[in-house]
Amino acid sequence: MAEASYSLIFVKHFNWKNMKFKTLLILCLSCIQLTAFAQLPKREFRGAWLHTVSGDYQGMPTNKLKERLVKELDNLQEAGINAVIFQVRPAADAFYPSTIEPWSRYLTGTQGVAPAPLWDPLSFVIKECHQRNMELHAWINPYRVKTNIKHQLSKEHIYFKHPEWFLQYGNQLFFDPGLPESRRFICKVVKDIVDRYDVDAIHMDDYFYPYPIQGKDFPDAVSFARYGKGFATKGDWRRNNVDLLIEEIHHLIRGIKPWVKFGISPFGIYRNQSSDPAGSKTNGLQNYDQLYADVLLWVNKGWIDYNVPQIYWEIGHPVADYETLIQWWAKHASNRPLFIGESVVRTTEKKDLENPSINQLQRKMELQHSLKSVNGACQWPGKAVINNVGHYRDDLIKTYYKYPALQPLFTFMDDKAPKKVRSLKSEWIEKGYYLTWKAPRAKKEMDQAKHYVVYRFNKEEKVDISQAAKIVTITQDTALKLPYVDGKTSYRYVVTALDRLQNESKIKSEKVDL
Repeated sequence: MAEASYSLIFVKHFNWKNMKFKTLLILCLSCIQLTAFAQLPKREFRGAWLHTVSGDYQGMPTNKLKERLVKELDNLQEAGINAVIFQVRPAADAFYPSTIEPWSRYLTGTQGVAPAPLWDPLSFVIKECHQRNMELHAWINPYRVKTNIKHQLSKEHIYFKHPEWFLQYGNQLFFDPGLPESRRFICKVVKDIVDRYDVDAIHMDDYFYPYPIQGKDFPDAVSFARYGKGFATKGDWRRNNVDLLIEEIHHLIRGIKPWVKFGISPFGIYRNQSSDPAGSKTNGLQNYDQLYADVLLWVNKGWIDYNVPQIYWEIGHPVADYETLIQWWAKHASNRPLFIGESVVRTTEKKDLENPSINQLQRKMELQHSLKSVNGACQWPGKAVINNVGHYRDDLIKTYYKYPALQPLFTFMDDKAPKKVRSLKSEWIEKGYYLTWKAPRAKKEMDQAKHYVVYRFNKEEKVDISQAAKIVTITQDTALKLPYVDGKTSYRYVVTALDRLQNESKIKSEKVDL
């Protein structure tokens, strides 16, 4: 953005008597501000969290909820979102039929009561996301059982079979993370989801050990006395408990479906420099010390496949500055794909420090795109994008998510691209002029084509599929209707195949006159 800096200096010293020139110069400056986004990345994680623990969907009739979800997913697709993180286990209950845990109170209003007519929200959302070429990440909360101690549990809940597995802390109820039985049960839930559903990832957010209540220690003295021998401190033992869960889930998922990712969205501060010289120049709650989540260990051990720290603060925050934190995470958490958790509301409410007439979205996007190890972002909450809070959705559509984007590569999971598409041709059929092709042959699940990318180039253009602007669509279909006018303009269409982890095949091209 050096050009913008020089231009602003020029503007400061210019005599503004010539108003026509002033208008022209403002337009030029606007163009300069968007220069950084002219070459948008072809691969970028563009996620949005859809939470259910809020109760927004609670008690809605089936047809009304289906209609609402379809509208929300349409809205997110139009905004350029390519991954939806959908909360399916908000409080040890399920947004899907399960023999392990009861139906969620946040779906029907009463835990254990099935929706009527019976349907499967998780299966529905997976299908709708995949039809829109969006990934579906199943978001679970591992330990939380009650968000309010007054909530009634279903009589089928595991609590009534094993009350000794649970601990009350403040006004909430949790699995005791120190018990092997708790880990086994949570892994059983994960296995059930991965076995039965075509999810693209299992996702956990920042709720590991609960956020601390001042003056109250988490009441795990009994399990620490039983299992804590050999650990120097209770904190070390608690971190090890969470480490064991994360490692076990990682191996579990890989053993069932090796293409399913496992992602974590931790609290935005790992450690402060006051606790660790390698920590960030911040002064807030810490993953490592208060939530007992050693996120960097999980990244460096390869136990998680992506990391989405929740950097919800603004640039210039006195305790947790956004710019300080994004640079810290970019430096320390790049052994796995790094995405940034963004607060839509705070970003739009806070003013840019150098230009108070705009909010902080532009500067945050500039920071993301300037750091090579940052591979995208996830928007919190997704409903704020849907509701276009502070024109955030408008800005995504017009500028930052203007073109479609493939997912970042996960080469440590799979780096083999599918074969090229077959029999690419343009042809007239009853419904119009179409580009058609056949799926490539594949012997294994991970080699199969799941999506296709269609690019279009002008007659004289060099075929360069690295340009996001040349993507016409990303689709599951093997046909695309062409915008035929009079047959006098020549284009070259290029089609590639994507596997489950979006490795991209070599090209197949076809000259088309439109």
